[in-house]
Amino acid sequence: MTLKTTALFEAHDALGASFTDFNGWNMPLKYSSEITEHKAVREAVGIFDLSHMGEIFVTGADAVKGLNTALAGDFSKMTIGRAKYTVMLTEQGTILDDLIVYRLGEDRYLLVPNAGNAEAVAEAVTERLAGLDATIDDATDRLSLLGIQGPQAQDVVAALGAEFAEAASSLKNYRVTQLTVDGSEWIVARTGYTGEDGFEIITPNDQVNHLWNRIFAADTGVEVTACGLASRDSLRLEAGMPLYGNELSRERTPFEAGMGRIVSFDKPENFVGRAALEPHRETAPAQVLVGLTSDQRRAGRSGATIVLDGQTIGVVTSGIPSPTMSQPVALGYIDAEHAAVDTAVDVEIRGKALPFVITKPPFYTR
Repeated sequence: MTLKTTALFEAHDALGASFTDFNGWNMPLKYSSEITEHKAVREAVGIFDLSHMGEIFVTGADAVKGLNTALAGDFSKMTIGRAKYTVMLTEQGTILDDLIVYRLGEDRYLLVPNAGNAEAVAEAVTERLAGLDATIDDATDRLSLLGIQGPQAQDVVAALGAEFAEAASSLKNYRVTQLTVDGSEWIVARTGYTGEDGFEIITPNDQVNHLWNRIFAADTGVEVTACGLASRDSLRLEAGMPLYGNELSRERTPFEAGMGRIVSFDKPENFVGRAALEPHRETAPAQVLVGLTSDQRRAGRSGATIVLDGQTIGVVTSGIPSPTMSQPVALGYIDAEHAAVDTAVDVEIRGKALPFVITKPPFYTR
């Protein structure tokens, strides 16, 4: 299979990036070292090419009704310029994808799903909104997305020009605005996936290389570091953020993932997955997602068994030696009866049972 590449592939290659297959995309894994890039985001600014993620526009008089049917969240009270984290469910009430919805106008919304689910989300939205006064435009192949993350991200965005400076200063967290640049619509949002302050800029494909170069050339006194998927994963894990394919999947419900609060049972729409979840609203799930930390040095990786008193009670879904916390951190699913914070458990790592403690994520907060 030929891997897809983003419009910035040659720029990444010129920086000496090592690449990896990520959901059918040939994406930068790292440029120098994962730890260097990780620390750059924690201490200054890192820039990520996120153009493999999806962009799906929903417009029309029935856009809200359609989104309330297609997704688990309630968008009826969402004001223009807001962003909302939500999930799309299967008929069985499990998670098809987690995504962010941005309200761009009176009847215009943007959905940004994960790369591996972009096509499935576009197909599901089209099917679930059939017959409504709403138009679905899957613009994934036409648009590029950059993430600018770190404590000095605002300074870097502001240096791109007066309109960017205004956006950077006025946008609060989980807000979005639109700019016209060289006759094209650009979208600037203040969300992120690293636990740091950060912005996302969406541009047409033919303008993203110019944006990339402007960011690195800007005279801000801030060192900007190109970052790959390896550091993005370690950053999001320190921040306790779930990853689709690890913590979230079609085998897990929002209740198991600790995301029941973002499922709206108060809205009138019969959203997909509602019937499957409704009977379990007041029932604790058999397993729940927890955090794990340890004072010893070895990290529990995805798939490692979690044990209590010699009995298997769960499995690690993501784990790393945290560059910021200087200790192993992990997320995993365990039997709910053993999920209390501070419970001591063991994680099987290379044939050895090593001590961990259940902790409430996030592990890191800025």
